[in-house]
Amino acid sequence: MASTEPSSKKRKTKQSTKPNKRHDLSLSYVRNLGQQLLSNRSHINNLPVLLNFLNPSSSSSPPEFILESILSVQSFYTPLLNDLPPSSAKPTEDPESVYRVWLRAKFDDFVHFLIRLSVSPTLSEEALREVAVETLMECVKVGNAGKFHSSIYHKFIHTMVYSIEEADTLLDLLVSKYFKYTDICYFTYISIEKLIRTLDVNKSSGAKSENADSEKESLTKASGEVLIRNIHHVIFKIPPPQQLGEKTEFEMWNASGVFNKDSKIEAKKNKGTEGKHGKNKKSSNDVPSSTIISKKMKLKFSKAWMSFLTLPLPIDVYKEVLVTLHQAVIPYLSNPILLCDFLTKSYDIGGVISVMALSGLFILMTEHGLEYPNLYVKLYALLQPSIFIAKHRAKFFQLLDSCLKSPLLPAYLAASFAKKLSRLALTVPPSGDLVIIALIHNLLRRHPSINCLVHQEEKDQTAKDDTSVKPGIDLFNSEETDLVKTNAMRSSLWEIDTLCHHYCPPVSRFVLSLENDLTVRSKTTEVAVKDFSSGSYATIFRDEMKRRVKQVPLAFFKVIPTSLFSESDFGGWTFQPEEEKQ
Repeated sequence: MASTEPSSKKRKTKQSTKPNKRHDLSLSYVRNLGQQLLSNRSHINNLPVLLNFLNPSSSSSPPEFILESILSVQSFYTPLLNDLPPSSAKPTEDPESVYRVWLRAKFDDFVHFLIRLSVSPTLSEEALREVAVETLMECVKVGNAGKFHSSIYHKFIHTMVYSIEEADTLLDLLVSKYFKYTDICYFTYISIEKLIRTLDVNKSSGAKSENADSEKESLTKASGEVLIRNIHHVIFKIPPPQQLGEKTEFEMWNASGVFNKDSKIEAKKNKGTEGKHGKNKKSSNDVPSSTIISKKMKLKFSKAWMSFLTLPLPIDVYKEVLVTLHQAVIPYLSNPILLCDFLTKSYDIGGVISVMALSGLFILMTEHGLEYPNLYVKLYALLQPSIFIAKHRAKFFQLLDSCLKSPLLPAYLAASFAKKLSRLALTVPPSGDLVIIALIHNLLRRHPSINCLVHQEEKDQTAKDDTSVKPGIDLFNSEETDLVKTNAMRSSLWEIDTLCHHYCPPVSRFVLSLENDLTVRSKTTEVAVKDFSSGSYATIFRDEMKRRVKQVPLAFFKVIPTSLFSESDFGGWTFQPEEEKQ
């Protein structure tokens, strides 16, 4: 008995020195676990302990414990990643195989915990979140036997998009540090496309059911809109593919990336022709071709955007996409004509949506050969008084002027637009009148066949043939949507003559430019519509205040007048106060 008591006491002493509660742990203990794990394989059981500090669901570890555990586990796995089996591998009877499969499973747990830490709203320290993302991206870089681990990156993007609170923070981190690498942008496009294909969003019109589940439906729709907005933020922040040039350089996060395989295939195809000349570049098998990279980037960029445009976009996202589509998307698509369905449907909606879609549609028609016969009919329908106070009116009027620039337009079409604009001049603000005068000026100069609208004389034969038409009646039908039937060629621009007496001096001055003979193109020039397209009352007032007026009208009275009119103003009339009359 004497020999057993000391051993039991010794065992109790060892157990009492080992901390069992998390609040009793110290940073030195966690650091010691990591040092032991890195020093000897016999301390491999320290790995699950360190991973437990990273598990957000098990407990909330102090930030310093999480940081120390991340550094230790990352240092442990860095030299082993190239030798680890894939996640789907099953162990054999060999103990070493069982050990490596177990290590792979723990590595997958490590990656999973890093992703959860990066989107955890309870993580108070942003620096620690940044460390978690950097460690995760290092695992992405070499986690697939030294190659880019697209599966890990896809899980990270998927989790980030579904995160409500931390999506913007993580996206800003990716933009600042990682979106400059071409392969990361490449796999981001792939992840976005996969995510959209599996996205569970209600693609119906949004009409709520009359059942008791209406509240659940509205919550589902709200969450779907949040996901779509997050996807839009991600895809909009990715830099567009670089255009090929003389000094095109693609910076890669992983040097042995996905593009090298295609470059080797291309090199094998060209090997025979190069061998005939006795020259074969050694680096052609190692460095991917810029042409291959550019083509693949454009292809993935196009697939991601075309998939995104199939989603039921919220109205604010829809408008933002339409405004930026012609600059941020169309120039980088592999086949821009694929956007014709999206843009034509948007253009047919009417109102401000049509105005926003006009820019992209105009580029497809002028640069990519899109044929859209209803362009001018829809454009004519957009000419309403409300367009002159719309937010995007400046771009619309510039595009309207560009669409009416072709000399091949038929006379009836140019006349219909000129007459419709002339009629609108009676109801729009002064800034709108300035734009209308500029547009009509350009129309009359480009299309001499409609100059008859400036001074339309009655023809005796026409009057005899049509006895129902009374003299002085305007035959133009402003409500007609068919441009052939508007009777604009039988009308005149009498509304423009009224602008000569407009109360706003800039309008009455500017309309005098139409009195020149615009058919003499050598003596006249086109008016830049962009100089007037964004005008308002404020701009007109500011321009008038800057003008230097030589003669200023003054009113001077030696005696303060007691009435609005004097007796001399009305000869032969006498005015008596009401009191005297009584």
